[in-house]
Amino acid sequence: MNTKKYFTVALAAFQLVSFGTMAQKTKNKKPNVLIIFTDDHRFSGIHELAGMDVKTPNLDALVKDGVAFNNAYLMGAFTGATCVASRAMLLTGRNVFELDGIGHDVPATHTTFGEAFQKQGYNTEVIGKWHQDGETLKRSFTSGEKIMGRGLYLVDHFRMPFYDWDKAGKFSPQDAYWLVYDENGKVVRQDIPKNAVRGPIGTEKNGPHTSEVIGEAAVDYFKNYKSKNPFLMYLAFHAPHDPRQAPQAYRDMYPVDQMKLTPSYMLQHPFDNGHMFLRDEELAAWPRTPDVSKQQLSDYYAIITHLDAQIGKVIAGLKASGQYENTLIVMSGDSGLAVGNHGLMGKQNIYDEDGVHVPLIFAGNLIKTKGVRNDAFAYNFDIFPTICDFAKIPIPSSVTGKSLMPILNNEAKEVRNSTYHAYRQFQRAYRKGYYKLIEYVRAKDYDKKEGESIAGSRVTQLFNFKTDPWETQDLSFFPKNKALIEQMRKEMKEQAVLLGDKKENVSGEKYDFWDFY
Repeated sequence: MNTKKYFTVALAAFQLVSFGTMAQKTKNKKPNVLIIFTDDHRFSGIHELAGMDVKTPNLDALVKDGVAFNNAYLMGAFTGATCVASRAMLLTGRNVFELDGIGHDVPATHTTFGEAFQKQGYNTEVIGKWHQDGETLKRSFTSGEKIMGRGLYLVDHFRMPFYDWDKAGKFSPQDAYWLVYDENGKVVRQDIPKNAVRGPIGTEKNGPHTSEVIGEAAVDYFKNYKSKNPFLMYLAFHAPHDPRQAPQAYRDMYPVDQMKLTPSYMLQHPFDNGHMFLRDEELAAWPRTPDVSKQQLSDYYAIITHLDAQIGKVIAGLKASGQYENTLIVMSGDSGLAVGNHGLMGKQNIYDEDGVHVPLIFAGNLIKTKGVRNDAFAYNFDIFPTICDFAKIPIPSSVTGKSLMPILNNEAKEVRNSTYHAYRQFQRAYRKGYYKLIEYVRAKDYDKKEGESIAGSRVTQLFNFKTDPWETQDLSFFPKNKALIEQMRKEMKEQAVLLGDKKENVSGEKYDFWDFY
């Protein structure tokens, strides 16, 4: 594949698509909102944000087309499937301790952004990945397409079960289908065989990739949109979540022997962080040799670049429909991902790039400030109140996140001066200014098969992001930092109380970090 030609064409499609005769008058009209949400997409997974070797020309263009937050975060999770909590926070605008349990179910008292915008006359559309309950899906959106993640999952981007929109919200397994190529190369629907094998065994010869399916559904929505009402679209891609599959042309862009490992690459994590052995960490052999980590990073970058191409098509389709002029575009990811950083592969931690640091971009014609990089702290559950403020829609009383509009309007430099992070009963972190304190404990754990056990280590880490953004040098043992650590510990405990960090606030949680600290 001619990569130079690919990027020239991709950027041309992104930047030069004509608005055509369908361009709308935006004066006094409520804005459309497009929320692009990617899966396991760390902050440094966009070239323009961190300068890494991943190729993302279309996402780079979004960064230049608006305001990007350098310090946007997932607060944490009480399950290894951190995307469950992350998406529940995004949907409800509430922090991780205010969800119902780990975030699978969303109570009717927690208004979702779909409900809030529906009440103001919006058509709300969901496309792609869904991790919450069916009732919440039904009440949050007026329509949907290519729903995935409703109980039937084959761990394969090329053989993904999808569902048509079901107004009743049932999404029964027998209604799922996948998309395959027929003998003429045409995409057709096919019932999923009962004996379908799980695992990443598909290729681009079988059928279209999830990113292609989800992106094309968005383009079709824009093309066929006839309503006079504004729309809110929740476009939830499954990529770059594993299995890290991409068409061969994109894999060829990243020769394994030419991959550069990140500054935080390690053969093995230096201690037990409480959740070292789970599905994500089983994706690669121990120790994480340079060859192992380079292969994983190559696959990760390939699926991101393929995703980027589909996002480029989505933006081009939005422009071609005439809707771009009046659409706020929000792009974010649900979590970071280690892929070799600190000797880890997954996101079950609260290091920045490995677990909680995510891209957050507000872009499009309606964002008048272009190419701005903002250092203010933000969480992904701040997106909900921000889009409400932007669209001049009342923020529901159940929302506890903070609107970022004062920052976008240059009226304030920040809406919070610190961040707090939690992973299960094993890890807590507190970030203020350039410093981040991470505390680990050795605690009890429970597994249905294994019963009760003990895991984790009592460890303290201190990092300075001004000099060490990849968290490679632990400063906690230097005597000169003793007073700083004590002050940060004090403030972290105060934040825990303010946020409600106790097991009683996480229904079903057996253990409390603070009982072991």
